Amino acid sequence: QVQLVESGGGLVQPGGSLRLSCAASGFIFNYYAVGWFRQAPGKEREGVSCISSSDGSTYYADSVKDRFTISRDNAKNTVYLQMNSLKPEDTAVYYCAADNRPYYYCSGYELIRTDYWGQGTQVTVSS
Repeated sequence: QVQLVESGGGLVQPGGSLRLSCAASGFIFNYYAVGWFRQAPGKEREGVSCISSSDGSTYYADSVKDRFTISRDNAKNTVYLQMNSLKPEDTAVYYCAADNRPYYYCSGYELIRTDYWGQGTQVTVSS
């Protein structure tokens, strides 16, 4: 059974950093495209970043470009989202998701096909 588990969220002051983790079980992450999404209160869920399988190409929404970095550690079967220079508008529940078709690429910063989801982790940016 495939499970994705996010961790690393919390409360941070503006300008601070957090690193989110998305650990997979029952699923070899490096074969699949993985995306991070977020949903703020009262807003629709939006794509944040995507990392392709194979070549590991990465994509970012304009709102997070140059502040967030997506990466994978294949040995740990984990995908990370390093978030720097956090702003109050980054406050949201962050989710990771994966496409279960091996060797597919991200077509942009929002993963189009999401076959598996994690439960989410809360990120709050506030002074």
